[in-house]
Amino acid sequence: MSTQSQASPAAYGTFRPRRSVLYLPSSNERALEKAKTLPVDALILDLEDAVAPDAKEAARENACAAVRSGTYGTRELTIRVNGSGTQWHDADLAAAAGAGPDAIVVPKVNSADEVRSLVAAMDAGGAPERTKLWAMIETPVAVLHAEEIARASDRLTCFIIGTNDLYKELGAHYRAGRAAVQTSLQLIALGARAGGVSVVDGVFNNVKDDPGFRAEAEQGRELGFDGKTLIHPGQVDVANEVYGPSPDEIVDARAVIEAFEAATAEGKGVATLNGRLIENLHVETAKKVLATAEAIEALER
Repeated sequence: MSTQSQASPAAYGTFRPRRSVLYLPSSNERALEKAKTLPVDALILDLEDAVAPDAKEAARENACAAVRSGTYGTRELTIRVNGSGTQWHDADLAAAAGAGPDAIVVPKVNSADEVRSLVAAMDAGGAPERTKLWAMIETPVAVLHAEEIARASDRLTCFIIGTNDLYKELGAHYRAGRAAVQTSLQLIALGARAGGVSVVDGVFNNVKDDPGFRAEAEQGRELGFDGKTLIHPGQVDVANEVYGPSPDEIVDARAVIEAFEAATAEGKGVATLNGRLIENLHVETAKKVLATAEAIEALER
């Protein structure tokens, strides 16, 4: 049973920003090569939806070779396998476990029992301890059991929201603002935080609608997500901007901490800053902002 805490990025010990998480079809060797130059936080080397059935084996080999190459710098490198019950799943999972990426991404994870089975299979495949499990939450049953899934194993460290599949499963239609999946998004975020895992928002499908993408990214940050999954390199910069602390937020965070420390030195339990009441919970939020900024700076160095 997981007992992870979501108090602040520093609580992770090895916290890594996940502002921008880009899907790459592992059958496309040119895309794999180009990804080495992108300012992206994490890559999902895809063996599933983006890969045709007759290219699955080659994509698997390409993804594992990319992981073993050591040529992707500080980017978090993950492999998305085909889902449980498909003809490719077992071979994908065994190969990914042997390659030892930062994480293995599994689609349509619906229960805590499934998480435990996946972790057992990763162990059997020789996955190193540093290789984590990322679960895709993209069905109604998964949404309604998000906390149980998040708490199922300490090896599970991240939820990826599959909004396209959620729309399909709900029989809903996409509109700007995502009213049809608002409840689902919030339940997933609640389950993730209760279980102590990070949570990354789903993709935005129209790569030519830059204002729409920015608006949806800002909505995701407002809802508490750590970043956004992407389908095009042109979306990386905006995701990094939206999900990273702004210079003003960093300055404000430092001011909050300084004001509270000064008040504490005077024996007070609260402080004020430009008319705002500052309590310990605000200090924790400020520390999270600074820890995130420091982690991003380290990543970009």
